[in-house]
Amino acid sequence: MRYAILVLALVLLGATPETGTVRGKVSKPDGSPMPYANVILVGTTLGAMTSSDGSFTITPVPIGTYRVRAMMMGYKAVEQDSVVVSNGATVELDFKMTITVVSKTQEIVVTAERALVEVTDSKTSSAMSGQETRVDALGVVGLKSGVVKTGDTMHVRGGRTGPVQLNGASDPLASWRYRPPVDREQYEQSPENEFLPVIDNPVSTFSIDVDRASYANVRRFIRAGQRPPGSAVRIEEFVNYFDYDLPEPDGKVPFAIATEITGCPWTPAHRLVRIALHGRDIDASHLPPSNLVFLIDVSGSMQPENKLPLLREAFPLLVRQLRAQDRVAIVVYAGSSGLVLDSTPGDQKDVILSAIERLQSGGSTAGGAGIVLAYNVAREHFMKHGNNRVILATDGDFNVGVTSDGELVKLIEEERESGVFLTVLGVGDGNLQDAKMEKLADHGNGNYSYLDDVFEAQKVFVRELGGTLVTIAKDVKIQVEFNPTRVASYRLIGYENRMLKREDFDDDRKDAGEMGAGHSVTALYEVEPVAGRDGAPASSPLRYTEMRVRDDARRHQEMLTVRLRYKEPAGQKSRKIERVAVDGGGGFDAASRDMRFATAVAELGMILRDSAFKGAASLDHVVTTAGAAKGADALGYRAEFVQLAEACRSIVPPVSQGR
Repeated sequence: MRYAILVLALVLLGATPETGTVRGKVSKPDGSPMPYANVILVGTTLGAMTSSDGSFTITPVPIGTYRVRAMMMGYKAVEQDSVVVSNGATVELDFKMTITVVSKTQEIVVTAERALVEVTDSKTSSAMSGQETRVDALGVVGLKSGVVKTGDTMHVRGGRTGPVQLNGASDPLASWRYRPPVDREQYEQSPENEFLPVIDNPVSTFSIDVDRASYANVRRFIRAGQRPPGSAVRIEEFVNYFDYDLPEPDGKVPFAIATEITGCPWTPAHRLVRIALHGRDIDASHLPPSNLVFLIDVSGSMQPENKLPLLREAFPLLVRQLRAQDRVAIVVYAGSSGLVLDSTPGDQKDVILSAIERLQSGGSTAGGAGIVLAYNVAREHFMKHGNNRVILATDGDFNVGVTSDGELVKLIEEERESGVFLTVLGVGDGNLQDAKMEKLADHGNGNYSYLDDVFEAQKVFVRELGGTLVTIAKDVKIQVEFNPTRVASYRLIGYENRMLKREDFDDDRKDAGEMGAGHSVTALYEVEPVAGRDGAPASSPLRYTEMRVRDDARRHQEMLTVRLRYKEPAGQKSRKIERVAVDGGGGFDAASRDMRFATAVAELGMILRDSAFKGAASLDHVVTTAGAAKGADALGYRAEFVQLAEACRSIVPPVSQGR
């Protein structure tokens, strides 16, 4: 971002910025193109993702000398050093990836034990053919040692699985297909929302959700050629991953509300309703001072490249944007917790970055103790009019001390009363505890993101810095009342674990979601209209209660009324906003570009979940609709979605699609 600002400043001053271009290709070990690989200029926020033909372009790049790195999960990172970018010139680079191989220093996981182990006997490691190799456990409770021998099945760093060939082959894993181990990954099983008759259920109430972790996590599966578990797909997080063109808030209300109603492509007889909130943005230069505590998991399970090494790349992106009025402390936890860096002014970047670079993994995971220490440090340096936040980065595999979800949630709920909010960053594969991390963020007045690569870290820590760090409203709830003379039944798409009771809407004691600066929230309802719009839908008669529609309901043209409650970040009493929406009867093809794109994203989510309500949904429709609704797409997120939807053709059988 700092380079973009420099370029803009030069343009405004009438100077011609001196920049060049870095482009090239990334290939697999067999020479074929490597799509979805990340290419970055190390130490900057500049980079690109390779397209289907393995090509990439990074521009504009300020003149200078760079180290360029190509990365892909399951492969060794490849670098080219001393790459010189000259004014107006284009540098061509080619990278050929290599597959990680077993060696005496390679972490491996024995399938039978699911334990992280390391070869420790260098003599047998150098002459492994036909011999047994003794290994010692790293950070695994209850396992002292084990034996790895030829023919054993084990997981290798990067998630490759298969029989290990200890026969001196130069690339024993070359023929293996990348398959992330998911047997220990934990997701919350949430049944889909079903259609509810309006006459019996006139209102729908839920807490907003600005988490985006599910989309990035599922992207990791798709890139690996594997269908994600259905419970890993949270459709509201898919839809809310993307930015939309929404009205800016005006007056004192921190966000604006927009609605749109159109046809439903997978069930033509139904209608789709989009309800969108857009939070007030805050210019980075006007952000309040931040009191941050990085709480980083350095246990043994964090050793793989897509865990702690990725975090050592990610956190510096945030540190480089800090100011003198900001402060950062670093707490780590493994077998025990400790303060690695006391609260330090943000302009002492070398001190902070050095502390991050020195982090090493090892030991079991005492997450509860680390959380307590992090909150203690945050309270010691509390800024009354600032942003006080703990940023927890982990794979969620807590196994020492306070470990149960209930205990951790209670701990977080107690700590949030101090006014310190929580951001949770998930990393890694194989033992990702997604359900646990989502609960911690929800109950800690914060948000949850998943980092699958350094580009996602740039999105969270650079492009969405205000939304990541600054809360503009808390306990945000939405209640939608449907007109029974217009709507027979409805279904909220997603938000399964965010549903609230009707009475919770007016109860200020009920915790709900938080909204960050500049964040937007979109909810989609699939609606079954009343046939012919002649009267209210019938309901089974009751013996003691009469279900009756108000006489004046038929005179209203509105399909629904949206009510929203929120509190100021430090407030205790909520405020209410109300809007109505009328169905103009327009078809899907006439819907706005954003409506069509959000619908395509939800459609892919239903296909991946194998939803009972997917109707005629298909990948063909997703790809065509999203491709036509990309718009300007300056950052390429929508184009990447189209690529991911295309890639799903090889992992989603036709039976899981509606057509």
